[in-house]
Amino acid sequence: MNRALLSCILFFGIVASAHSDDDLIPLFELGAGRGKTEPRAPQLDPKRIVNESNSFLKEREPEMTAEEYAIYEKVVTMLTTNVDFALKMLEAMMNEKEPPSPAFEFILGNVQSAANQTEQAEKSYRSAVKRYPNFLRAWNNLGLLYYTSSRFGEAVDCFSKSVTLGDRDPTTFGLLGYCLEKEHNVVSAEMAYIQALSGDPRNPDWKEGLLRIYFDGKQFGRAEALVENLIKEQPNEPRFWLTYASILLSQHRKLEAAALLETAAAMGATDPEEFLLLGDLYADLNLASEAVAIYQKVPVSAHDRSERKLIQLAQLLIATGKLPEAELALKALKPELMPAGRLAVLQTRADLMIAQKHWPEARQEVETLLKSAPLDGRGLLTLGRTYLEEQNIPRAMFAFEAAYRIPEATYRASLELANIELKNRHYSKTVEYLEKALSIEKTDTVEGYLARVKALAARPADAS
Repeated sequence: MNRALLSCILFFGIVASAHSDDDLIPLFELGAGRGKTEPRAPQLDPKRIVNESNSFLKEREPEMTAEEYAIYEKVVTMLTTNVDFALKMLEAMMNEKEPPSPAFEFILGNVQSAANQTEQAEKSYRSAVKRYPNFLRAWNNLGLLYYTSSRFGEAVDCFSKSVTLGDRDPTTFGLLGYCLEKEHNVVSAEMAYIQALSGDPRNPDWKEGLLRIYFDGKQFGRAEALVENLIKEQPNEPRFWLTYASILLSQHRKLEAAALLETAAAMGATDPEEFLLLGDLYADLNLASEAVAIYQKVPVSAHDRSERKLIQLAQLLIATGKLPEAELALKALKPELMPAGRLAVLQTRADLMIAQKHWPEARQEVETLLKSAPLDGRGLLTLGRTYLEEQNIPRAMFAFEAAYRIPEATYRASLELANIELKNRHYSKTVEYLEKALSIEKTDTVEGYLARVKALAARPADAS
């Protein structure tokens, strides 16, 4: 969108109109739920953290026996090359009469974790912290085990214990924040993420976590500042641009959101979601040509969605009387449509022909549709309308009666048939069709219509 176009929009105050038409497919729900996503798991390697914990902290953790330490020195060099053999050596020690030290159980848990023996690792860590409650790294690694198993509530307990024991590592705070977020404890999660960022201010995982909390809590000012920082650090990451657009849309700043997404597209930092959202914004701002151009650029992977968007846009334009723009949207569709798309296009073309008062052409489109879907209620209603406009009442009634037997079209068909019967002064049949319509949906208009018809039916036959 160039500056001149943006200036025109701002000057004339273009606002998308709201429409209600029973035949129109619901179109754009801009901003609704676009920023609400499942928390994205931090991009870290839990096994690396476990491996790095294999060196003991003096005076803060339990000690091994001399024999255990001798085994440990042999095993620790094997952890990156031959985990299975290291595990066998450690397990052989477990057969001794004396129980191993908590420190040895901790190392055993690490090796079991490296060998993907999750249940055994949990038992080893649990035993270590039970016998030595201040064993910080054992609590931390147990928390990692629960985190990787999606047992977030139990992970919270472990990471919290690590923090209580003096762990100030940003990763511990960040993982605690993520697990608290997954447990919907957003206040504590916010505090943990802030602590994580104070020690690791460039970590995008903790920034994203805080961003989600601010967005979901409608703290848009804070969320905007965070996402701007994330885009500055990772300008080619599409999800940050989409999140920023969602923040703007949540504040009804549609023009800014459109300009932002155009910038992202120019930088090549867009994926199908951003293209579709930008197209939706243009359509919502009554910029039909721009919307069509964007929907045409959507990558092949999202072709079916862009197809639906173009059809919906055409229907919206027809409903608002913008017929040339609707024709442009239909022409933009690619020939190789999906079966459902072909039927929708035929119906939309028929609607366009009716709006242009081209009754034979509209009938030709809908008859093609009905050959593939003879029980399409909307198509039968459209066919009846074309005959009605040409005063071919018998054929119109035949089409409406067929539609009347299709549940989703019964209401509209009842009203059409009631109108025809009223013109023919068949009051009892008119009453029957109106009562059928009211049994499906009660409205003051139809009830008033029924009352007037009943009054007509009660008048003497020779009354004027």
